[in-house]
Amino acid sequence: MSKGRTLPVEHAGELEALRAVATLELSKGVVVLLGACGALLLLHRDTSEVAESLLRLLHISPDRHFAQFFLDWVDTLTDAKLWTIAGVAMAYACLRFIEAYGLWRARAWAEWFALISGSIYLPFEVYGLERRPDFFHVAVLVLNLIVVLYMAYLRVSAMTRAAVPQQ
Repeated sequence: MSKGRTLPVEHAGELEALRAVATLELSKGVVVLLGACGALLLLHRDTSEVAESLLRLLHISPDRHFAQFFLDWVDTLTDAKLWTIAGVAMAYACLRFIEAYGLWRARAWAEWFALISGSIYLPFEVYGLERRPDFFHVAVLVLNLIVVLYMAYLRVSAMTRAAVPQQ
């Protein structure tokens, strides 16, 4: 797999898999970008009132531990913190979009990027699963493991192909 071109036709299955991962990364970027926009919409507003309305909309009792933690956290939000949250979220979304572009175009750098970034999340996902074993945590861990292992496979395959002399 070269750095500047997409995969040849004989590797169409690999290209489809890369594009599936690219779509996943694009989706993550869009969700985080929407979160950044949501943070910006909270500027100059009573965040406590918005949070209480959100809990009512979701039918979550404010007496629950998570809800109380959420409300306490919302009380600490300032416009400066909201700008920071939005900025970090936008930067993260940009990284996801760049990765998605590179994977869609079957770029080697994007495979390395996906391998490394996916591997970074694994310990946190294992910890989340240990703390709260449920379907969501299992699904996230399994999906990320599949992506990381597939990217490792692609990188090892590419290095092996490059090491074999062409005749």
